[in-house]
Amino acid sequence: MQSDQDAPALPHVPFTEEASADAATADAPRPAWRGWIHAGTFPFAVAMGIVLISLAATPAAKAASAVFMATSMVMFGVSATYHRFPWGPVVKRVLKRIDHTNIFLLIAGTYTPVAVCALPHTLMVVVLWVMWSGALLGVAFRVFWIGAPRWLYVPLYLALGCAAFLILPQLFAASVPMTVLVLAGGVAYILGAAVYGFKRPDPSPTFFGFHEVFHALTVVAFAAQWAGILVIALDPVR
Repeated sequence: MQSDQDAPALPHVPFTEEASADAATADAPRPAWRGWIHAGTFPFAVAMGIVLISLAATPAAKAASAVFMATSMVMFGVSATYHRFPWGPVVKRVLKRIDHTNIFLLIAGTYTPVAVCALPHTLMVVVLWVMWSGALLGVAFRVFWIGAPRWLYVPLYLALGCAAFLILPQLFAASVPMTVLVLAGGVAYILGAAVYGFKRPDPSPTFFGFHEVFHALTVVAFAAQWAGILVIALDPVR
Protein backbone atom coordinates (compact mmCIF):
# COMPACT_ATOMS: atom_id res chain seq x y z
CA MET A 1 0.00 0.00 0.00
CA GLN A 2 1.32 3.44 -0.92
CA SER A 3 2.05 5.64 2.10
CA ASP A 4 0.84 9.23 2.44
CA GLN A 5 4.41 10.43 2.02
CA ASP A 6 4.70 8.63 -1.32
CA ALA A 7 1.39 9.92 -2.67
CA PRO A 8 1.69 12.46 -5.50
CA ALA A 9 1.06 16.10 -4.64
CA LEU A 10 -2.12 17.54 -6.09
CA PRO A 11 -2.90 21.19 -6.89
CA HIS A 12 -6.19 20.94 -4.97
CA VAL A 13 -5.63 20.95 -1.23
CA PRO A 14 -8.18 21.20 1.60
CA PHE A 15 -8.36 24.47 3.48
CA THR A 16 -6.14 23.29 6.33
CA GLU A 17 -3.98 20.72 4.54
CA GLU A 18 -0.25 21.33 4.53
CA ALA A 19 1.15 22.48 1.19
CA SER A 20 4.74 22.11 0.05
CA ALA A 21 5.31 25.86 0.35
CA ASP A 22 4.63 25.72 4.09
CA ALA A 23 7.12 22.93 4.63
CA ALA A 24 9.75 24.67 2.52
CA THR A 25 9.58 27.88 4.55
CA ALA A 26 9.07 26.40 8.02
CA ASP A 27 12.73 26.81 9.00
CA ALA A 28 13.36 30.09 7.16
CA PRO A 29 14.69 32.97 9.28
CA ARG A 30 11.97 35.32 10.51
CA PRO A 31 12.90 39.00 10.16
CA ALA A 32 12.35 41.07 13.31
CA TRP A 33 10.15 43.50 11.36
CA ARG A 34 7.86 40.76 10.04
CA GLY A 35 4.25 41.93 10.37
CA TRP A 36 4.97 45.26 12.05
CA ILE A 37 4.57 47.38 8.91
CA HIS A 38 1.01 46.26 8.26
CA ALA A 39 0.21 46.23 11.99
CA GLY A 40 1.24 49.87 12.22
CA THR A 41 -0.66 50.75 9.06
CA PHE A 42 -3.95 49.20 10.18
CA PRO A 43 -5.11 52.01 12.53
CA PHE A 44 -4.14 54.61 9.94
CA ALA A 45 -6.14 52.72 7.31
CA VAL A 46 -9.17 52.83 9.62
CA ALA A 47 -8.78 56.58 10.18
CA MET A 48 -8.18 57.26 6.49
CA GLY A 49 -11.26 55.23 5.59
CA ILE A 50 -13.42 57.22 7.99
CA VAL A 51 -12.13 60.48 6.53
CA LEU A 52 -12.76 59.25 2.99
CA ILE A 53 -16.32 58.15 3.69
CA SER A 54 -17.10 61.34 5.60
CA LEU A 55 -15.85 63.60 2.81
CA ALA A 56 -17.27 61.67 -0.16
CA ALA A 57 -19.75 63.91 -1.94
CA THR A 58 -22.59 61.51 -2.79
CA PRO A 59 -24.23 58.43 -1.24
CA ALA A 60 -22.83 56.27 -4.05
CA ALA A 61 -19.34 57.64 -3.47
CA LYS A 62 -19.67 57.00 0.27
CA ALA A 63 -20.81 53.40 -0.30
CA ALA A 64 -18.00 52.71 -2.78
CA SER A 65 -15.47 54.30 -0.42
CA ALA A 66 -16.75 52.04 2.36
CA VAL A 67 -15.98 49.01 0.17
CA PHE A 68 -12.44 50.30 -0.33
CA MET A 69 -12.10 50.94 3.41
CA ALA A 70 -13.37 47.46 4.31
CA THR A 71 -11.04 45.61 1.93
CA SER A 72 -8.10 47.74 3.08
CA MET A 73 -8.79 47.06 6.75
CA VAL A 74 -9.18 43.33 6.15
CA MET A 75 -5.99 43.17 4.11
CA PHE A 76 -3.80 45.03 6.62
CA GLY A 77 -5.47 43.46 9.65
CA VAL A 78 -5.21 39.86 8.48
CA SER A 79 -1.68 40.37 7.15
CA ALA A 80 -0.52 41.79 10.49
CA THR A 81 -2.23 38.98 12.40
CA TYR A 82 -0.75 36.28 10.17
CA HIS A 83 2.80 37.61 9.97
CA ARG A 84 3.26 38.96 13.48
CA PHE A 85 2.50 35.92 15.65
CA PRO A 86 3.98 32.37 15.81
CA TRP A 87 0.83 30.42 14.99
CA GLY A 88 0.49 26.66 15.04
CA PRO A 89 0.56 24.82 11.70
CA VAL A 90 -3.20 24.62 11.09
CA VAL A 91 -4.01 28.22 12.06
CA LYS A 92 -0.99 29.43 10.11
CA ARG A 93 -2.15 27.69 6.92
CA VAL A 94 -5.68 29.08 7.25
CA LEU A 95 -4.40 32.62 7.84
CA LYS A 96 -2.01 32.27 4.93
CA ARG A 97 -4.87 31.42 2.59
CA ILE A 98 -6.94 34.35 3.84
CA ASP A 99 -3.94 36.70 3.61
CA HIS A 100 -3.26 35.80 0.00
CA THR A 101 -6.89 36.01 -1.08
CA ASN A 102 -7.23 39.48 0.46
CA ILE A 103 -4.91 40.86 -2.22
CA PHE A 104 -7.53 40.05 -4.86
CA LEU A 105 -10.25 41.61 -2.72
CA LEU A 106 -8.24 44.80 -2.21
CA ILE A 107 -7.68 45.13 -5.96
CA ALA A 108 -11.43 44.90 -6.58
CA GLY A 109 -12.12 47.12 -3.59
CA THR A 110 -9.81 49.80 -4.98
CA TYR A 111 -11.46 49.69 -8.40
CA THR A 112 -14.91 50.09 -6.82
CA PRO A 113 -14.83 53.80 -5.87
CA VAL A 114 -12.80 54.61 -8.98
CA ALA A 115 -15.43 52.99 -11.20
CA VAL A 116 -18.41 54.39 -9.29
CA CYS A 117 -17.07 57.95 -9.11
CA ALA A 118 -15.17 58.29 -12.40
CA LEU A 119 -16.85 56.18 -15.10
CA PRO A 120 -20.09 56.40 -17.10
CA HIS A 121 -22.78 54.04 -15.82
CA THR A 122 -22.47 51.30 -18.46
CA LEU A 123 -18.68 51.17 -18.26
CA MET A 124 -18.88 51.27 -14.46
CA VAL A 125 -21.08 48.17 -14.44
CA VAL A 126 -18.73 46.32 -16.80
CA VAL A 127 -15.64 47.20 -14.78
CA LEU A 128 -17.23 46.19 -11.48
CA TRP A 129 -18.42 42.87 -12.89
CA VAL A 130 -15.00 42.08 -14.37
CA MET A 131 -13.07 43.12 -11.27
CA TRP A 132 -15.21 41.34 -8.70
CA SER A 133 -15.60 38.22 -10.85
CA GLY A 134 -11.83 38.10 -11.33
CA ALA A 135 -11.26 38.70 -7.63
CA LEU A 136 -13.59 35.87 -6.60
CA LEU A 137 -11.93 33.52 -9.09
CA GLY A 138 -8.57 34.54 -7.67
CA VAL A 139 -9.82 33.89 -4.14
CA ALA A 140 -10.91 30.39 -5.13
CA PHE A 141 -7.55 29.76 -6.80
CA ARG A 142 -5.52 30.83 -3.76
CA VAL A 143 -7.72 28.91 -1.30
CA PHE A 144 -7.48 25.59 -3.12
CA TRP A 145 -3.86 25.80 -4.31
CA ILE A 146 -1.94 27.70 -1.64
CA GLY A 147 1.31 25.98 -2.61
CA ALA A 148 1.21 27.30 -6.19
CA PRO A 149 4.56 28.76 -7.31
CA ARG A 150 5.03 32.53 -7.26
CA TRP A 151 5.57 32.70 -11.02
CA LEU A 152 2.05 31.34 -11.53
CA TYR A 153 -0.08 33.48 -9.22
CA VAL A 154 1.84 36.78 -9.06
CA PRO A 155 1.02 37.46 -12.76
CA LEU A 156 -2.66 36.94 -11.90
CA TYR A 157 -2.46 39.75 -9.37
CA LEU A 158 -0.74 41.93 -11.95
CA ALA A 159 -3.24 41.16 -14.73
CA LEU A 160 -6.19 42.14 -12.55
CA GLY A 161 -4.46 45.21 -11.20
CA CYS A 162 -3.27 46.43 -14.60
CA ALA A 163 -6.72 46.26 -16.17
CA ALA A 164 -6.95 50.00 -15.43
CA PHE A 165 -4.81 50.64 -18.50
CA LEU A 166 -7.81 49.63 -20.63
CA ILE A 167 -9.85 52.55 -19.26
CA LEU A 168 -7.13 55.20 -19.00
CA PRO A 169 -8.83 57.66 -21.41
CA GLN A 170 -12.00 57.65 -19.31
CA LEU A 171 -10.02 57.99 -16.08
CA PHE A 172 -7.98 60.93 -17.36
CA ALA A 173 -11.17 62.57 -18.63
CA ALA A 174 -12.69 62.27 -15.16
CA SER A 175 -9.69 63.57 -13.20
CA VAL A 176 -6.02 63.86 -14.09
CA PRO A 177 -4.80 64.08 -10.44
CA MET A 178 -6.90 61.05 -9.49
CA THR A 179 -5.55 59.02 -12.39
CA VAL A 180 -1.93 59.97 -11.72
CA LEU A 181 -2.23 59.01 -8.05
CA VAL A 182 -3.99 55.72 -8.79
CA LEU A 183 -1.35 54.85 -11.41
CA ALA A 184 1.44 55.77 -8.99
CA GLY A 185 -0.07 53.38 -6.48
CA GLY A 186 -0.29 50.73 -9.17
CA VAL A 187 3.40 51.15 -9.97
CA ALA A 188 4.24 50.70 -6.28
CA TYR A 189 2.12 47.53 -6.18
CA ILE A 190 3.88 46.20 -9.30
CA LEU A 191 7.28 46.89 -7.77
CA GLY A 192 6.15 45.14 -4.61
CA ALA A 193 4.93 42.15 -6.59
CA ALA A 194 8.30 41.98 -8.37
CA VAL A 195 10.13 42.05 -5.03
CA TYR A 196 7.85 39.32 -3.68
CA GLY A 197 8.13 37.21 -6.82
CA PHE A 198 11.93 37.41 -7.16
CA LYS A 199 12.65 37.65 -3.40
CA ARG A 200 14.98 40.56 -4.16
CA PRO A 201 16.16 42.90 -2.78
CA ASP A 202 16.58 41.12 0.54
CA PRO A 203 18.39 43.70 2.72
CA SER A 204 18.52 41.73 5.99
CA PRO A 205 16.92 38.27 6.23
CA THR A 206 16.94 38.44 10.03
CA PHE A 207 15.74 42.03 10.41
CA PHE A 208 14.17 43.58 7.28
CA GLY A 209 13.94 41.10 4.43
CA PHE A 210 12.41 41.09 0.96
CA HIS A 211 8.95 40.49 2.44
CA GLU A 212 9.24 43.69 4.48
CA VAL A 213 10.24 45.60 1.34
CA PHE A 214 7.12 44.18 -0.30
CA HIS A 215 4.93 45.23 2.64
CA ALA A 216 6.43 48.74 2.66
CA LEU A 217 5.61 49.15 -1.03
CA THR A 218 2.02 48.02 -0.45
CA VAL A 219 1.65 50.78 2.15
CA VAL A 220 3.03 53.37 -0.29
CA ALA A 221 0.64 52.08 -2.95
CA PHE A 222 -2.34 52.17 -0.61
CA ALA A 223 -1.60 55.75 0.46
CA ALA A 224 -1.27 56.96 -3.13
CA GLN A 225 -4.47 55.29 -4.25
CA TRP A 226 -6.35 56.50 -1.17
CA ALA A 227 -5.37 60.05 -2.12
CA GLY A 228 -6.51 59.48 -5.70
CA ILE A 229 -9.84 58.05 -4.57
CA LEU A 230 -10.32 61.01 -2.22
CA VAL A 231 -9.85 63.39 -5.15
CA ILE A 232 -12.58 61.77 -7.24
CA ALA A 233 -14.89 61.07 -4.27
CA LEU A 234 -14.92 64.79 -3.47
CA ASP A 235 -16.07 65.58 -7.01
CA PRO A 236 -17.50 62.47 -8.74
CA VAL A 237 -18.50 62.68 -12.39
CA ARG A 238 -21.98 61.33 -11.63
